[in-house]
Amino acid sequence: MIENLTILLGVTGGVAAYKAVELASRLTAGGAKVTTVMTDNACRLVGPKSFEAVTGSAVYTSLWNPSDTQFTICDLRSDKPPVKPGAKYLAPRFTRGSVHISLVDWAELVVVAPATANIIGKIANGICDDLLSTTLCACWAKPKLLAPAMNNNMWENPAVQRNVEILKKMGYELIGPVKGRLACGTEAIGRMAEPQDILEAIEKIASEFNRGECKERRE
Repeated sequence: MIENLTILLGVTGGVAAYKAVELASRLTAGGAKVTTVMTDNACRLVGPKSFEAVTGSAVYTSLWNPSDTQFTICDLRSDKPPVKPGAKYLAPRFTRGSVHISLVDWAELVVVAPATANIIGKIANGICDDLLSTTLCACWAKPKLLAPAMNNNMWENPAVQRNVEILKKMGYELIGPVKGRLACGTEAIGRMAEPQDILEAIEKIASEFNRGECKERRE
């Protein structure tokens, strides 16, 4: 159901970031082409190399001073070989100075897991101060799924709930958070949905939206 689906996976600085590696692995095993964008705080919790290893794709962390790799990877529509030997995907082609736009143009579906209170607030208020938030600002017309994860006190904050409602009105779909053991040891709502549940939500979204143009592009 997700075979050849191009998915942009955003990973933010929540403790649940380690679960995003499993999600990326499951998506890739299902045949999806996954490109990961990580925030600085996410990189403090999980190494970008973990995502690179399970997806076979480069990981993007900054709008500034990108590596040469970002400008030599292949066009999804080209006949050129993948970015590195053995890779199972064709990555997006980047134009210097517009990494975020190239990522959005490439992706059929955008997923953020975990989605912290910080990134939820940025999206709801149009704040663009890093690669992920800037990319999310540009992807408003794409199918989007967020998997919130935070302490229960943060999730229940009226400001966060206001931002969540704004995102729903903007067309974002949310899965979770769920009740369970949080990083602080409390049993409460705020835990990120499990990777398998997120995968099933992605499969449901993929089955609902029209991918005719993308299918033609691949054929």
